[in-house]
Amino acid sequence: MTTTSKSYYHRGGEEPLLGATIPEHFASVAARFPDREAIVSIPQNRRLSYAGFSRQIDQVARGLLGMGFTKGDRVGIWSTNNIEWALLQMATARIGVILVNINPAYQVKELAYALQRSEVQGLFVIPAFRTSNYTAMLAELLPELNTVAPDSLSNEAYPHLRRIILYDPAAPEETQRPHPGLGVWSDLLQAAQSISQKTLDEVSASLDRDDPINIQYTSGTTGFPKAVMLSHHNILNNAWFSAQAMHFSEKDRLCIPVPFYHCFGMVLANLVCFATGACAVIPCEHFDALEVLQGVEAEGCTAIHGVPTMFIAELEHPRFGEFDLSSLRTGIMAGAPCPPELMTRVMERMHCREILIGYGETEASPLSHLTTRDDSFERRTETVGHNLPHQEVKVVDTESGQTVALGEIGEICFRGYHIMQGYYGDPEATAKAVDPRGWLHSGDLGTMDKDGYLRITGRLKEMIIRGGENIYPREIEDFLFTHPKVAEVAVFGIPDEFYGEEVMAWIQLHAGETATQEEIREFCKGRIAHFKIPKYIWFVDEFPLTVTGKLQKFRMREIAVEKMKQQRQ
Repeated sequence: MTTTSKSYYHRGGEEPLLGATIPEHFASVAARFPDREAIVSIPQNRRLSYAGFSRQIDQVARGLLGMGFTKGDRVGIWSTNNIEWALLQMATARIGVILVNINPAYQVKELAYALQRSEVQGLFVIPAFRTSNYTAMLAELLPELNTVAPDSLSNEAYPHLRRIILYDPAAPEETQRPHPGLGVWSDLLQAAQSISQKTLDEVSASLDRDDPINIQYTSGTTGFPKAVMLSHHNILNNAWFSAQAMHFSEKDRLCIPVPFYHCFGMVLANLVCFATGACAVIPCEHFDALEVLQGVEAEGCTAIHGVPTMFIAELEHPRFGEFDLSSLRTGIMAGAPCPPELMTRVMERMHCREILIGYGETEASPLSHLTTRDDSFERRTETVGHNLPHQEVKVVDTESGQTVALGEIGEICFRGYHIMQGYYGDPEATAKAVDPRGWLHSGDLGTMDKDGYLRITGRLKEMIIRGGENIYPREIEDFLFTHPKVAEVAVFGIPDEFYGEEVMAWIQLHAGETATQEEIREFCKGRIAHFKIPKYIWFVDEFPLTVTGKLQKFRMREIAVEKMKQQRQ
């Protein structure tokens, strides 16, 4: 471990980096724990042991080869959480096909963008979920699905796309074919019969740990998504060292309410389990607080992941007290800042005494920082810990790029095995994100102490500049969270003719509570600097969120600006 008077920290590791590909490492895990449960899907009423999971992975992998997909091809998945998603995750890795994760909240235009940006060649999709009819959207995008055979798909707008496979999580092998051009899951299983196990093993043996294996789209909290390319080496090691930090073993059972399409679900949940022999528990297709609570109790989960908004929804659920959550021990809370009050409630009321706070981004595979169970409560709530083994981090001046002194605010930068290979098809954006020396510029602002612990103060683009004063939203949010009536809060800047920007706060109160703007301002007076007190305070019932539960501040800003404009007219 290396640190200096400057905000730079390098962390070595007692254990070396894993040098295996994902299928190599998984094979050793499945051989050690063949009879232990690998995955349980409560909505599907299905559960697979590691032996059974391994057999089905191989069948899907042989099916992909039988359909003509080979190393380097890009196969997308557009679906909520289910066992087939996990099978495809591991099967594509088995043969070197790049899995492209597509947000299940996408509509037609967003899907079109994702397919074109990543030059997707195959797509797996469920028929529908809630109000999203995926097959109808595909038919709108690709009208020839009504006339061509499943293996004859051709469209000028999507010249690479040649196969779409539809599956129903309730009964994948019995999925109906609503359009002639759609394949179904049974077609995949049929194609597997033409490929021998020997051929499959030879393909896996030809893979290299640095091969790209996954394309993740950034979650879009600050703008248009980019296609992040990640390798076996990136995500397997990130999962492995995250698991070590949680003291994870084959005896653990992880409740996974976060979406698989996101790095949190795919890497820090699924792959954490499959790299250690633990069991991945799917409590719901898409986040539902009640189903999560039911799942933890029913499956005796020892760990649970989530973003703060998920934990708040679980704690605030009117039936929370009905469930025995005493089996819980650990988990990761990440994706957004965690207020100390929320951390205390999760540790005490949910029994997650060893809950860890994580920080990172998709471009970093995704985790760069994690607290430990041995950290003090202050460090577990006021910092995001220090970087994982075999990673470097520094904090730099936003203008000069020079490393700042310990304790000074600057932009957080990462370097190491976990940095993405780049944005697919976008070298210019890649060059802006990763400098010539290999440092990924996060766009986040923070400070570092002498032990390498990092505090996040805000996002570079979220920083509010009011009359020349730099204001960091995270500081105000943490303070407002101490108000006993406040359940959730988001602070951001909106344009102002005099000051340049003014501070706005959106506040969600605890159930049954009421408050006034003046009450909140009085709470602030004398306790935070006057220029940090929000000029505008809106009480809201909900926030614009990404599918992963992150607050979309850019969308809040757009809504506020438009509404205030209308009020002036």
